[in-house]
Amino acid sequence: MNRTIRVVIAKPGLDGHDRGARVIARALRDAGMEVIYTGLRQTPEQIVGAALQEDADVIGLSILSGAHMHICPRIMELLREKGLQDVLVVVGGIIPDVDIPALNEMGIRGIFLPGTRTQAIVDFITAHVRPRVESI
Repeated sequence: MNRTIRVVIAKPGLDGHDRGARVIARALRDAGMEVIYTGLRQTPEQIVGAALQEDADVIGLSILSGAHMHICPRIMELLREKGLQDVLVVVGGIIPDVDIPALNEMGIRGIFLPGTRTQAIVDFITAHVRPRVESI
């Protein structure tokens, strides 16, 4: 039996605006995914710890602060250290076009800018995550 896709949605750094993260969390939930929202001001260590504890298939980061080039490399490093290279990492928020190739190179597979339709994010995750089979 296939297990539901599990997504950890996180707001790293000091940015206190989480409306977008909540909208995405609801859209993913409505699409049948299990969503764990970690809340505001999460550290990379807290985010990766939540992904490990929740057996997440996806980490969705909402970053509006411009700190993505500091936060994302640390998250990817921690995922490697914990053996979680199979976790899909996506980022949404204010991401300058010039930073997108570097984020892709470090392993960020989905980058969603303001105005992206929620269905596009649902479709991306669904296409890139094969739900693991639950053992009975």
